[in-house]
Amino acid sequence: MINKLLLSTVALAALAGTAFAADLPSRHAPPVYAPPPIPVFTWTGVYIGGQVGYEFGKDSNSLNPSSTSTNGVVGGAHIGYNYQLPNNFVVGLEGDVEGTSAKGTTTYGFGSGYYKEGIEGSVRGRVGYAVDRALFYATGGAAFGGIKNNYYGLGEDSPSHTRVGYTVGGGVEYAIDHNWSVRAEYRYTDFGHTTDYLTASDAGAGVRKHDSDNRVEAGFSYKFDTFGPTPVVARY
Repeated sequence: MINKLLLSTVALAALAGTAFAADLPSRHAPPVYAPPPIPVFTWTGVYIGGQVGYEFGKDSNSLNPSSTSTNGVVGGAHIGYNYQLPNNFVVGLEGDVEGTSAKGTTTYGFGSGYYKEGIEGSVRGRVGYAVDRALFYATGGAAFGGIKNNYYGLGEDSPSHTRVGYTVGGGVEYAIDHNWSVRAEYRYTDFGHTTDYLTASDAGAGVRKHDSDNRVEAGFSYKFDTFGPTPVVARY
């Protein structure tokens, strides 16, 4: 009887110890929190934007050996695509369409001439180097422009041409965040040589011309991440 009582006491003590141990707090370390990865900025992607600035140039023609000065406001919109290489070089393609108020006047003999630019555009390549969020780039390609001249004398001639030439320049662009960026750019544009053939004015049968301009512009762009990979880096 005594042995049975002792065995029962031991069994109850063992059960009580097991239950007490189960109630003790765990000594295992809590799970380590791993923050989600953060995206790394890249210039890769399709972008659109706008720009505005000032244009100054000259209309060299056979009526006025000293050429006609032209100037006015220029602005419009652009669209392009950049691809950032692993060594921080950036290559891309960009097109723009702009309107300008650039104009100028000249006199010849007993008459006068009036020069005005209208809608312009360009398709250009871009090559640059990225330093953190700043992109220093050069750009160049084909340029297109609508140019109109009025010649007044005994009569009036108003020839207009769609001119094709080239444009080159460069600038710097800075990314405010992963999508928005601002830029400053300079470009020289040359629309080449052409001849205005006149019939009514007293300027002569043909006026040889060479038109070019310089422009300084500021602009902004919005980049779409869905059109390019967005690298990520783990954050610890």
